[in-house]
Amino acid sequence: MLDVQNLTRLSIGPINLTVSGGDRVALRGPSGAGKSLLLRAIADLDPNQGDINLKGQSRAEMTAPEWRKRVIYVPAQAGWWADTVGPHFADLSREHVKSIFHRLSLESTALDWSVTNLSTGERQRLALARAVAHNPDVLLLDEPTSGLDPENVERAEKLIQSLSAEDTAIVFVTHDPAQAERLATRHLTLDQGTLTEAST
Repeated sequence: MLDVQNLTRLSIGPINLTVSGGDRVALRGPSGAGKSLLLRAIADLDPNQGDINLKGQSRAEMTAPEWRKRVIYVPAQAGWWADTVGPHFADLSREHVKSIFHRLSLESTALDWSVTNLSTGERQRLALARAVAHNPDVLLLDEPTSGLDPENVERAEKLIQSLSAEDTAIVFVTHDPAQAERLATRHLTLDQGTLTEAST
C-alpha cells in the first residue's frame, strides 16, 4: 500500500518503511523524537526528501491535494476553519457522515454545533470522523484518543480496527503501551531519528 524510501526531514531519517493494506502500525518513541514530523512528512505537509509510493504510484506524480486525500494525517489537535462543524464535512454525504458519527457516539446534530463550544474529546472524535469519511487509503493518526474517556477510546479503536479490515493502512502514534498492545498489528519505535521495528 505505502512504500517509503530514504525519507528525511530535519533530524529524522533516512527512513525506510513499508505499510500494507490492513496494517495497524503503532509508532512510539520518546517525546520530541519526531513522530509527528514523520507523519506530517509522509502526508507531504512539510518539506522533506525521499521517495514515497502509494499502490505503486509515486507521490511525485500526484498533486499535493490528491495525495493528501488518499494519505490523510490527523493531528492530536486538528484545525478548524469555520465557526460550525458542518462546513468541514461539506463535500461529503450527510448520511455517510452521520453513520460515522454514530459509531463514535456523536449526535447527528453535531454538524450544527459551534466549533468554539466543542470539548477536547468532541474535537478529537470529529477530526477522526472527518478523515474516515473521505475513505483514505492510508490514515496517519497522531495520538487519536489522547483526550477521550475509556468508553470513547473503545469506540475509536473499534472504528480503526474496522477500517483496517477494509484494507486501509493505518499508522498511529501512541504513548500508551496498553493501547499499542491492543490495537497494533506491528510496532515501530522512532528514537534519535532512527526507525526500528519491535516485536512488542
